[in-house]
Amino acid sequence: MLIILNKFKIFSYIVSLTTVIVLFAMAFMMTSPEKTIETSASTKELPIYNVAREERKVAFTINCAWGAEDIDSILDTLSKYKVQITFFIVGDFAEKYPDAVKKIANAGHEIGNHSDTHPHVNTLSLEKNIEEIQECSKKIEKLTGKKTTLYRGPYGEYNTTVIQAAKSQGHTAIQWNIDTLDYSGLTGEQMWSRIKEKLAPGSIILSHNGTKHTADSLDMLLHQIIEENGYQVVTVSNLLYKENYIIDSNGTQRNV
Repeated sequence: MLIILNKFKIFSYIVSLTTVIVLFAMAFMMTSPEKTIETSASTKELPIYNVAREERKVAFTINCAWGAEDIDSILDTLSKYKVQITFFIVGDFAEKYPDAVKKIANAGHEIGNHSDTHPHVNTLSLEKNIEEIQECSKKIEKLTGKKTTLYRGPYGEYNTTVIQAAKSQGHTAIQWNIDTLDYSGLTGEQMWSRIKEKLAPGSIILSHNGTKHTADSLDMLLHQIIEENGYQVVTVSNLLYKENYIIDSNGTQRNV
């Protein structure tokens, strides 16, 4: 009988203790989710994919990471249309082809930061991402006399760490909403087919140098964008709002 009573008491203690634990957990959950959601939302970071603009302005961008053989041809075509665009340049490229970087800068084009060694930045720590941005910026400033203020992650990669690293160095993270896929060997006609589907005020167009057809298709692409469709081609900085803006959940920068 004594044993049975002891077992009963032990069981009662366990039930009571479990009840207290469950009630405590429920109380914690009721008071904490709002704070957790707020923290998660507040730390979510997005780059700018495009800009909400009424004016028929678009930014044309060229990523430079490998060879520089087509830079002269690209610059000649841009000069023909009297436009300035944004080149996102890797630090290693600047080191290997300093004359090309100087030509780009001297022609009045904007130079953005595309990391120092073109790594997979999503795998890097905050410190390593900052180092990649700093080293690239130093090399470009040494050649052009100007610090970079725009950053585009290699391979289009980004996460909160990457964007926070860019912000800590005074850089705005830039993506794109139109990809020419020129690096896959598409012809100019195929590139234009992709561009015209999404072309709209505030678009940011991605292309690359060192591809099979970008340089020899640039004339046709600019002709279509500017002369046939009435858009003004500008640098990314010229397209962006400098203050009083938000970046919505789609990565669109909007004036507020």
